[in-house]
Amino acid sequence: MTALTSIPQDAIHRGRKYSQVLEGARAVFMKDGFEGASVDDIARAAEVSKATLYKYFPDKRILFIEVAQVECEHLARSVLENIDLSAPPREVLMQTGRHFLNFLTSKIGLQIYRICVAESQRFPEIGQGFFESGPAVMRAEMAVYFDRACARGELEIDDYALAADQFGELCKVDLWMRLLLGVIKDVSSAEIDRVVDSAVETFLARYGT
Repeated sequence: MTALTSIPQDAIHRGRKYSQVLEGARAVFMKDGFEGASVDDIARAAEVSKATLYKYFPDKRILFIEVAQVECEHLARSVLENIDLSAPPREVLMQTGRHFLNFLTSKIGLQIYRICVAESQRFPEIGQGFFESGPAVMRAEMAVYFDRACARGELEIDDYALAADQFGELCKVDLWMRLLLGVIKDVSSAEIDRVVDSAVETFLARYGT
């Protein structure tokens, strides 16, 4: 997990009820948002006392950042564990794009993004935490893959970080924005495939050899 420079990691107590507190907080944040989530509700959902909750997380912002980071970490781990990075670019990009867009369009992915944007002006560490544990991780992992693929002569890229960001933005076209704004309520796997397939073809038209 990427540590926030503005929040000492020793502020978080990782005892035996850590996961229990985190799961309760996750449920409340997803239902009520950051501002609407009360410490009483989180303690009740986690089945711990308020004193125990504060022992693990002394600040609600730290607790939310931890929830967001853990979710993003799960996404990154899922991508790394399930994708063969020695495979051809089209295959790797297809799989990565589907994992990424499935998370972005999930209920928790949308909620985390909405809460981070809504609260980051007042609490910059929330936006920073989301960026460092989500977009920055994807950028770094994609850059590593691009370096290897370029060395094998499969891609031709000068700026790996920029290319990674471009691929992520291509995957967000159409569906994600409409879901985020409530224009549509859900998406099908076929719709996700359509967007990702187009993103991969566009990316390879620019960077493929």
